[in-house]
Amino acid sequence: MPYNVMIVDDSRSMRQVIRKILGVSGFKVGDCLEAGNGREALDLLESHWVDLILCDIHMPEMDGFGLLRALKENEEWQDTPVVLITTESNEDRIQEALSLGARGYIRKPFRAESIRMHLNQILGIEEGYELPGTDEEGDF
Repeated sequence: MPYNVMIVDDSRSMRQVIRKILGVSGFKVGDCLEAGNGREALDLLESHWVDLILCDIHMPEMDGFGLLRALKENEEWQDTPVVLITTESNEDRIQEALSLGARGYIRKPFRAESIRMHLNQILGIEEGYELPGTDEEGDF
């Protein structure tokens, strides 16, 4: 079953890298939406269903914490899994995000196989297939 995913990051190139990694990883993606900050993500959620949000913490206008707070306050979106993809290394900030509802986090740089395994775990998908052969299995 493919999953509709939203990638929220203020860097267009990072959104493209994450999108590419999802494809390389073998994670089954349906629609893949992109937003440059939390405010844009909320606007997209008004008209699109997503199964999973991959989100950076540090963004202008509305950061990842603001997005997590807004999702938590909305009955329709509060159960949408959010996984942080971030360079944040401060454990207190990571714990704050988890307390606001983030289901997990992946630190940049990351590998395609580890992102697939992490997302499958969060969504309760059984690991039963190998990463497709590719030359693009390096760190991203």
